[in-house]
Amino acid sequence: MTDGSAGAPVTYGRMTVERADLGPARRLTERGPGFGAFGTVGGVAAPGFAAYARVLHPAALGERPVRWETVAAAYGRRVGALTDWHEVIGAERFYQNAAEYGLPGVWDEHPAEGPTPSEVAQALVPVLTRHTGTPERCWFGLWEGYGRREWTGTPTFPTPERDEILLSGTLADVLSVDADEPFAELPDLWWPHDRAWCVGGDVDLVSTYVCGSEELIAELLATPGIEAHRVTAGDRVG
Repeated sequence: MTDGSAGAPVTYGRMTVERADLGPARRLTERGPGFGAFGTVGGVAAPGFAAYARVLHPAALGERPVRWETVAAAYGRRVGALTDWHEVIGAERFYQNAAEYGLPGVWDEHPAEGPTPSEVAQALVPVLTRHTGTPERCWFGLWEGYGRREWTGTPTFPTPERDEILLSGTLADVLSVDADEPFAELPDLWWPHDRAWCVGGDVDLVSTYVCGSEELIAELLATPGIEAHRVTAGDRVG
């Protein structure tokens, strides 16, 4: 839906585009020097939480998701908390995502680069719901540079090297984007009103980062269907 006077959307999926008050994003904008710096886990998600996890976007074989550890094992390698995808497949850092890098019977599609893929989001939402008292009132940040919408005149809030549009809705509403427009990007940032946790992604990454309580991260690491590793706020992203 668009605003006839401004020509900019007023909704994104079922989420509402916030224009009047960007205050809910204040914790993400007020960062001290080096505290949540660009290129770090805390910069992509948020600084100041007790625990952090890196959630890997799966590769694929046909339509089936494939874990990084499965691909790594096929090459005789292992995946650690800071392993990059190019290291998993033995390619140069800035290789092109060509199909020739696939391994027959193991994988043929690279991990999705960008904010959280919908299948990963579907696995995250039930876990996150159990670790907030306000799942019906959540906030989201969408990078204005994705280009699927014309956001002229829509206010933004700054995060390291990005300007984000503030959205609001229920936690489940984050999944409405793909249903509304397949292949549209999910928000980069998600957090509940009680600030119990924060989810962060970025256009250049093949991982999503989650920060919150020790209990949340422990459950996330043990959840079937999610491939995750414990990291720290100061670790580099990938």
